[in-house]
Amino acid sequence: MFKRAASKLYNWVALMIVLGALLGHFYPSVAVKMQPLADGFIALIKMLIPPVILCSVVLGIAGSGSIKKAGRVGGKAILYFEIVSTLALVIGLVMANVFGPGRSFHADPSKLDPKLVAGYVAQAQHLTITDHLLKMIPKTMFSAFTDGDILQVLLISVLLGFSVAALSEKHKAPLIGFLENVSKMFFGVMHQILYLAPIGAGAAIAYTIGKFGLKSLIPMAQLIFLFYATCAVFIFLVLGLIARLAGFNIFKVVGYIKDELLLVMATSSSESALIPLMEKMEKLGLSKSIVGLVIPTGYSFNLDGTNIYMTLASLFIAQALGIELTLGQQMGILVVAMITSKGAAGVTGSGFITLAATLAVVPGIPVAGMALILGIDKFMSEARAITNHIGNCIAAVVMASWEKELDWDKFHATLGKPAEAAAAPVAEIPVLANEME
Repeated sequence: MFKRAASKLYNWVALMIVLGALLGHFYPSVAVKMQPLADGFIALIKMLIPPVILCSVVLGIAGSGSIKKAGRVGGKAILYFEIVSTLALVIGLVMANVFGPGRSFHADPSKLDPKLVAGYVAQAQHLTITDHLLKMIPKTMFSAFTDGDILQVLLISVLLGFSVAALSEKHKAPLIGFLENVSKMFFGVMHQILYLAPIGAGAAIAYTIGKFGLKSLIPMAQLIFLFYATCAVFIFLVLGLIARLAGFNIFKVVGYIKDELLLVMATSSSESALIPLMEKMEKLGLSKSIVGLVIPTGYSFNLDGTNIYMTLASLFIAQALGIELTLGQQMGILVVAMITSKGAAGVTGSGFITLAATLAVVPGIPVAGMALILGIDKFMSEARAITNHIGNCIAAVVMASWEKELDWDKFHATLGKPAEAAAAPVAEIPVLANEME
């Protein structure tokens, strides 16, 4: 039993998270020096995302059978993303109004130090509404891949996908075969990198707790608790209802991707589990074309956790500063956030930077008020990333169901297996297992 547990990557990730937390609490000066290990692991993951998205989206469109079908699936996915993302924004507004987490703060606006958030505001300056839309277009065909901007990579991938789909079978078949082999190569590289996941996860947790300390949570515990509770309500009520209408149980699906969720939680980045999630969705019975189209697109257009954060945090800051926002102003925040949230996953510190971009174009709330939540933003990023990840997983299953490209027998058989068999871990470590013998 011990040998079997030791061969599962997610068990090592969980162990390193615990050890990292203990290191951060008892030896914070040592823990903060772990940041390069965490950043290095995330950097290794991110370097693979652009080529994987390119291969997946092009194959998804070209393999859908026709341009018309690819356009229909893409259109349905975007419509679904917009509806669900708007619900996330609305739920954030409602929870902030009902519970008022910032009303007891009575912060003095004159004592806020704008220098604390100056760096985030500077990064958000190019995220005004017009510039944010224009930045979807890369300077060159290759700059999108060197800059790592997901929206730009997605745009190029979609254009290339439709171009390949329009070719005759004689010219299309060799390109599809080539891209399939390239995709398998990159997925193989990802499996190698995931062996470093325990180190990256442990280092990330150690740095977070060592840098900010558990004591930093106490003054803002009400906001943190409300944000996590709101994310839970959205996942299990809103997404749960969507899943039920589509014919499946969200609890079983969440249990199926628990390994990826553990990695996302530790790294505070849903991108860290993008590629493993795509693999597991195919193993669950979803068609390759649906997975290749929906999940990469969702990482730019379906950021439910980030949307909840933006409206909830905006109203918290306003309440803490004693600013009463009218219904019209709150609707203005919602509309602006719908635009600024697109592509946020491709931005370092995305949630906080996107919040700065939103407040910068919404009159009435000073951007300097973000200093109130700067110290706890890191502790809320885990919930943002997990909610984004689950949202994209559910979206893929729903779209596959709508398009009748879901093998329900395989789906229910996989989810109905015992936990160890159904989980289909991200990777196994046979070398470690052999050493335990």
